[in-house]
Order: sequence, then structure tokens, then C-alpha cells
Amino acid sequence: MENKVEIDIIKSSGKQVKFSLNKLRNSLKHSGADYVMIEEIVGKVGGEIYDGITTNEIYNRAFALLKNKKSVFASRYKLKKAIYELGLTGFPFGRFISSLLRYSDYSTKCNVIMEGVCVTHEIDVVAEKNGETTIIECKFHGEEGLNCTVETPLYIHSRFKDVHTLWNKKQSKNNKLNKGWVVTNTRFTEHAIKYGKCAELYLLSWDYPHKNGLKDRIDKLGLYPVTASTLLTNREKQFLLSRDIVLYRQLWKDKFFLDHLGISTSRKERILDDVNQLCSMKQ
Repeated sequence: MENKVEIDIIKSSGKQVKFSLNKLRNSLKHSGADYVMIEEIVGKVGGEIYDGITTNEIYNRAFALLKNKKSVFASRYKLKKAIYELGLTGFPFGRFISSLLRYSDYSTKCNVIMEGVCVTHEIDVVAEKNGETTIIECKFHGEEGLNCTVETPLYIHSRFKDVHTLWNKKQSKNNKLNKGWVVTNTRFTEHAIKYGKCAELYLLSWDYPHKNGLKDRIDKLGLYPVTASTLLTNREKQFLLSRDIVLYRQLWKDKFFLDHLGISTSRKERILDDVNQLCSMKQ
């Protein structure tokens, strides 16, 4: 099935683009759905497209159809939105990044006060591995369509230099402060990437670096946020986040939180089965 006519759709940024069935197919492939299921959904969604429809409306329709087929496919499909749902404060996002790094053999701490030459700084995540310390700042956007501009790495680089200068004066040579990181749940602009490379900052966004962005790391490790669940209510997700449960797989070890929420035995079993299926679907 191919586009019969060119239809204009509206992205979250407000930009107008042409609708592409192939782009819809590719996004559905990421969910783990098979060819037959994908073509069925593409056919239904494609038949409902009209000029001026938003990408969000297209997503909602495809998500609903996918959820009706299999919850774990819908969870993978909604990964980007699940990151947005971590909260307007951005604090759960920092804890989520910290959790991702711990599964890559880092030891981490969140919201650490570090001294600089000029002022003290509250660092979102401090990670240590192989005798090196990395300081990580997390730029969370709660609204789709907003990119991380050059001002963010500029500001974070100045903070890193302030901390780094004092670190070199006070710490032993066996404990090296590695380059700073900037992590965002959206995308970096071209200027932000250019500055990051020049300033030797490590930039990590939804799709950058290529094939090693946030989405890729989550899929490879099976470390989905609890907000990706299609079986938990928003209230239940917020309760879990408030208890520092940011990874869906944490519910295996901390099942008692489901009891605190008053979730029935049968529903609890469904949720834990969903956790097992989703978190074992590594790419």
C-alpha cells in the first residue's frame, strides 16, 4: 500500500510535512509487531488521514490499535511519550538516566552538590566507572517539538569547567574527572551538536549519537520507564515514581508496591507478566 494522494500533516513543532505510510510502518516495526499486524494498522490509519491532521492524532490512533492487539507492543511504541510522562519537574528523568548508567556498570548519585572555583553547583547525576568520574546534566523538555539549543551545552560547559578546575587542584591523579555530559529527552540542534564536539562535551539525546542514542540504549538494555506501561493508571505511575521506581523492571524486585496500591492478585499477575515480556524484548 502506498500513498494515493499527498496529504499535509502537522508535526508537534507546528511544521507542515507530507504524510508517509512508510514512516508510519517504520515506527510500528520498532514496537515488535509482525508484518501482518503492521499492515493491518497502516491500512486502518491510512484510511482515516485527512489534510491538517496532527502527528499526535495519527500516533493516538495507531497506539490504540496496537494496544488492542498486544500491550507490550503498545508500550514500546509509546517509548518517546513515556519519557515525556516522567514529569514536568524533570527530576524523575535524571533518576531514569542514573538507572540506565547503573545497568552499564556505573555507580551513580543524583543531585550532588559539587564545589567549583567560583560557585557551588548541584549536579543532576555523578557517575563513576573505572576510576573516572563523569558529571551529567539532564535537560528535560515536557513539551514535544522543543529541541535542545546551543545555549544549553554552552551553560553546562561553563559549569563543568568551574568544577573541573577545582577538581584538578584538590583530587589525586588516580581519580580523574572525565568530560561532562548533556542528556536530553528531545533532540539537539545542529549548533548544539557542533558546540558539543568543539567543547568535548558528550551529548546524548533521543536519537544522538547515531545508533547509540537514548532510544537505542533503552531498547538494547530493556530498561523501559515505568511510564511505558499500558496496564498501570497515571495515578499508579505517579505513586511509583514518588517511591523512586523509575524502571518498569524494578517492579520484579519491589512487587510490594503493587500491594500498597491495592492492585488485585489477577491484575498484579498481568502487570508482572507485562514487565517480563517488555523488558526481555531487547534489540
